[in-house]
Amino acid sequence: MDNPPQGSSHASSFHLPPPLVYAVPFVGALLLDRWHPLPLLPRTIGTWIGLPLLALATIGISALLRFRRARTSPLPWRPTTALVTDGPYRISRNPMYLGLTLLYLGATALANSAWPLVELPVILLVMNAVVISGEEARLAAMFGPTYREYCARVRRWL
Repeated sequence: MDNPPQGSSHASSFHLPPPLVYAVPFVGALLLDRWHPLPLLPRTIGTWIGLPLLALATIGISALLRFRRARTSPLPWRPTTALVTDGPYRISRNPMYLGLTLLYLGATALANSAWPLVELPVILLVMNAVVISGEEARLAAMFGPTYREYCARVRRWL
């Protein structure tokens, strides 16, 4: 964990809650599935795939706890007070978003609908192009070479 230079607490002026980037399309996909069902898998296979994905999604909770321990906000529009690089941040620069993606995939398998998979590429595009790129620019401005070295060591997703 590194702290930003004194007097530096960059916050984004753009408020797009990442959980909503996943939740809104997922709910829309389930509504579409009610109107026009598009089964994904046989029911029992969906359960066997969905439950482990939900278990893996707990990486996001672990990442959130690291932020709490560092006393920095996980909300992209709140000021950043520390660069967290330990725990799940050793394997992914975005373990919270990885957790949301695994949660989305697990819920998709349990819902047994292919519609959420149709929307997932758009969700990931929005996350990369809007949410993550903005966060990365702020962190690079705040932490400079320390953040760039971290980016060179750790992949954006996996």
